[in-house]
Amino acid sequence: MKSSQAASRRVKIPGGGSAQRQARGKWLALFLPLALIPFLAAGKPLQNQTKPDITSVVKVVNVLATVRNKKGEIVRNLTKDDFVLDEDDHPQTIKYFINENDLPLTLGLLVDTSMSQRRVLSAERTASYSFLDHMLREDKDRAFVIHFDHEVEMLQDLTTSHKKLEASLELLDTPDDDANNSGGYGHGSHGRGGAGTLLYDAVYLASNEVMKKEQGHKALIILSDGVDRGSKESLESAIEAAQRSDTLVYSILFSGDEGHGGGGGFGGPHGGMGGGPMGGGGPMGGGGGPMGGGGGGHRRNPDEDRPDGKKVLTQISKETGARMFEVSKKLPIDQVYAQIQEELRNQYSIGYTPEGLDAGLGYHKLHLTAKQKDLLVQARDGFYADR
Repeated sequence: MKSSQAASRRVKIPGGGSAQRQARGKWLALFLPLALIPFLAAGKPLQNQTKPDITSVVKVVNVLATVRNKKGEIVRNLTKDDFVLDEDDHPQTIKYFINENDLPLTLGLLVDTSMSQRRVLSAERTASYSFLDHMLREDKDRAFVIHFDHEVEMLQDLTTSHKKLEASLELLDTPDDDANNSGGYGHGSHGRGGAGTLLYDAVYLASNEVMKKEQGHKALIILSDGVDRGSKESLESAIEAAQRSDTLVYSILFSGDEGHGGGGGFGGPHGGMGGGPMGGGGPMGGGGGPMGGGGGGHRRNPDEDRPDGKKVLTQISKETGARMFEVSKKLPIDQVYAQIQEELRNQYSIGYTPEGLDAGLGYHKLHLTAKQKDLLVQARDGFYADR
């Protein structure tokens, strides 16, 4: 079987009879000794000659940019000559320039299903499906859905099917008591049992295991209060993974008071279903907490450091070249999604090849501006150069 398969993969080179092969043999017999003369005259064996450095090829660095005027309106008619790009304070030459309004998009939805998000999941589910339905072109774009609480689980792998994405969104739910107490990982999941909100792990895994393998225009959208509990990855490593995969990370903040480091959640300052220090998925009690039941618990030290979810999400989005949006009565989620859709369809893809010392490995700072001073450029502020 193996020999027949190997034979089927062989490719015959067309042309060339016996006379032609003899002519080529005579030509090589004459040429090769002449070609060896310089090396023999120098008295150096062939294996000691300097070999070409095939590892010196530097990949093109791609920067996605959104440009707005003073009124906050997106500017769509710029050319590469309208931008100035620096890497590590060294000017760079923009060699590639594309308007991203029609390129294929790879999109990932990361939905926080911890107890602090219990009362907003229905709105998130409805708005998310409407967004994906309008945003994705079935012949071009693909998306996947991940939920995270005490584990990170892929509900739907990359697909162009709107029906599959809708079905995965129907699976979004907060963990029940059995899930919180059982631990384990489950199919397609990553986590540690018990209460938690593995935000950083979700960003890291989506970037490193999905987006890094994809090419082109890529974006993640996080729906969360921004408060991480229990991730193995740090905030810094999550951001680095997104940067290495050339992925924009948009954030949609649904916050109880917990998201801003305050005392209460949806269920009040001392318990209930919210994200406050004593309730929800809190570390000392509330629904799903490892030490408590339906609410209450011991009061935390007011001086204890609390994560500020809004600052966390803002940092993730800013350092990857995207934006953070906070849902409110004035800015409901459907309007947030409309703004994200407008950005993703009206971005400039700017490419360059690092020159000189700027081609080294490691992290490099980027600074992209518009020559027209009243325009604001939104783009990532650095990238990692790999081998």
